[in-house]
Amino acid sequence: MIFLTSLLNLTGNTETMKIGYARVSTKEQNLDRQIDALQQAGCEKIFSEQISGATKERPELKMLLCQIRDGDQLVIDKLSRLGKSLKDLIQIVSDLEDRGVTFISLKDAIDTSSASGYSPFLTRRLRFPH
Repeated sequence: MIFLTSLLNLTGNTETMKIGYARVSTKEQNLDRQIDALQQAGCEKIFSEQISGATKERPELKMLLCQIRDGDQLVIDKLSRLGKSLKDLIQIVSDLEDRGVTFISLKDAIDTSSASGYSPFLTRRLRFPH
């Protein structure tokens, strides 16, 4: 399910975007809190899904990773929503970094667009190499 809050980006606008990703593990859980947090953080497009993080196939995440571009920012509510393991999380964020995409985790105080916000993630990355 994709939520769009900016029609400008549907018309071929090439400006960078804040793109959010929200995930809950079961259909009994609710995405609303995460989506609200992502909207408050300024996300213009939000990909969301109700699927276990341990599931290898996460179609909305796959679509997001295909669409996100150099200069965009990926925003998540917290780290556990993105990766199924620390190794998976590090791989995703490293791939984003290689593509020129910055990463923000709202609850974990990680923002790879700034040196101080990158430090917590870098520390974890150095401790747990992939």
